[in-house]
Amino acid sequence: MSTAATTTKTTEPDYSLNSSDVVEKYRTAGSISQKVLDHVKSLVKDGAKIWDIAQEGDALIEEETSKIYNSKKNKVESKGIAFPTSLSPNNIADHLSPINAEDAQSNLTLKTGDVVKVHLGTQIDGFASIVSETVVVGASAQEPVTGKKADLLTAAYKASEAALRTIKPGNKNWDVTKVVAQVAKEYGVVPLEGMLTHNQERNVLTGPKEIIINPNEEQKGQVDTFEFEEGQVFGLDILMSTGEGKVKASEARTTIYKLTGNNYQLKLKSSHLVLNEIKRKASHFPFSIKNLDDPTKGRTGLKENCNHGVMIAYDVYQEKEGEQIAQVYVTVALTKNGLVKLTSSPFDESVVKSEKVLGDDLNELLSKPLKVNKKKSKAAKEEAK
Repeated sequence: MSTAATTTKTTEPDYSLNSSDVVEKYRTAGSISQKVLDHVKSLVKDGAKIWDIAQEGDALIEEETSKIYNSKKNKVESKGIAFPTSLSPNNIADHLSPINAEDAQSNLTLKTGDVVKVHLGTQIDGFASIVSETVVVGASAQEPVTGKKADLLTAAYKASEAALRTIKPGNKNWDVTKVVAQVAKEYGVVPLEGMLTHNQERNVLTGPKEIIINPNEEQKGQVDTFEFEEGQVFGLDILMSTGEGKVKASEARTTIYKLTGNNYQLKLKSSHLVLNEIKRKASHFPFSIKNLDDPTKGRTGLKENCNHGVMIAYDVYQEKEGEQIAQVYVTVALTKNGLVKLTSSPFDESVVKSEKVLGDDLNELLSKPLKVNKKKSKAAKEEAK
């Protein structure tokens, strides 16, 4: 008697938006990011220290993610911080996250009137939802933001919303570049030169598909053209400046790093130690060196890793003194039903009051919904016949 040989076929996990599990992880990460953002914003007050606020933001992300995906049935490979909490005031563009309470160049004291970018993110099983919002210290409906600052914040928000309505199948990345520039011009501000938005995948924050804002001639040739498609996820990053839109390196110490996945035969023992520690603690996501076992000793090892492309540094850049920068960062998914915000950057027109008004074309674009009503669309097609 003979028996037929049996083979076991293994199927690759579906990490696309076709998987409801993937969508749920993105949404859950986004919900936590929004909760932490709200808490961090409540701490942005006159006299507050950036170190204290950033510590609370990171701790809350860790606390919230520790409560979920713990059972054998739904346990995940990783969860936690997708982007360390950073608070970048006024002319500092982004990534300001002090290494300790004594870090004088980064642990700034906030004061009334400061324009503060709050940037943070959460990841679950490698699916990251990151967010950034810009707030003005001390602003309220009773003491609203007006003048140039109001124009700046409104421009960043409206440019983000216009860009989102441009991210749809058939449109190209350069369409987003163009509409952001149009909004900026009408508010009398300038997009920060060369800032990039990337597509995201599992364990990948900086995918190959790039959207650039305010590119110079050289940068235009470095970004490939692509069309948007269903199933893509983007971290849309919009930064606006009251100045010329050009930034230079800040004196503040770089504290956030990320592995690139590249390999190199490192020479220094300190380089191997810091590489292994970051692999263990952060894996594929940006990591604050304040969480290294010895942040001071790790500095030498970080340099060699960055010099040879094993890591990238999220350097701190700034505009000219006296200028202001605003940021809006939202994570979005391009689905069959239109664009879905996984994180959002709220905007309160009772607190931010710009006197400038957009033209009819941009207002018409902003009036369009992000989601597609399939029933109405189908009815319109039938009527057209």
